[in-house]
Amino acid sequence: MRLLITLFMLTVAQLFFNVAEASPQAPVKATQHKIDKKAARDDDRRKRRVVKTTSKKARPASVEKNKLKKKSKPATVATASTKKSRSAVKTTSVKKSISKKSKQRYGRQRGEKKTAVVAKRGPLEMSKAHRERYQKARETAMNKLMSQLGKPYQWGGTSPHTGFDCSGLVWYAYKDVVKFKIPRTANEMYHLRDAASINREALEKGDLVFFRINNRGAADHVGVYLGNGRFIQSPRTGKDIQISQLSDDYWQRHYVGARRVMTPRTIR
Repeated sequence: MRLLITLFMLTVAQLFFNVAEASPQAPVKATQHKIDKKAARDDDRRKRRVVKTTSKKARPASVEKNKLKKKSKPATVATASTKKSRSAVKTTSVKKSISKKSKQRYGRQRGEKKTAVVAKRGPLEMSKAHRERYQKARETAMNKLMSQLGKPYQWGGTSPHTGFDCSGLVWYAYKDVVKFKIPRTANEMYHLRDAASINREALEKGDLVFFRINNRGAADHVGVYLGNGRFIQSPRTGKDIQISQLSDDYWQRHYVGARRVMTPRTIR
């Protein structure tokens, strides 16, 4: 009986010791778990900080690449602009050459550039038939003019039956012998693009000579040069169609220019 009691007491004591040993270890294990968690968090933070620092160090390389790209862009822009400028220069040079070709005039030219163009083209080579046709056309115009000598001036007149004013006489003489349309007024004839401007020293038979009498516009009077310093004109109301001297002081003071209407290329 005593043996049983002692065994029972031993088992109870053993259980009590086991419980006593288990109860103080639980809080110790919990605190250790917290410490382990904190250590793990600190390690994670340290790893993240290291990654950030490495990314910050890597940024300057990308920035340098972007800078290099930006620096390389203006070069492409510059090349494009130079290409545009070269193409613009080519187009302008082509336009200038076309305009020069379209603005070639007949007769003697003014300035070095115009004479150079004429030199490139060379003298006009006419066949015998063409030369005869040109001479005949010029004689026809001169005969029409000379046949009106002595007829009275008529303002607005364009016919031998009614009389002529200055521009009407010129229109009547040339309207059937040249390819282009002859204007009706002296000022329009003075600005005629189909007729080349001529220096006074280079005047030839058949050239138109212009004067400014009443200071209205560029030219308000016109005559036809006959050679040897003479020209035919229809002067004004009360006067007849007559031949005058270009060297007279009056005509020298009012002279403004000359144009060549009839050339081998302009006759019909």
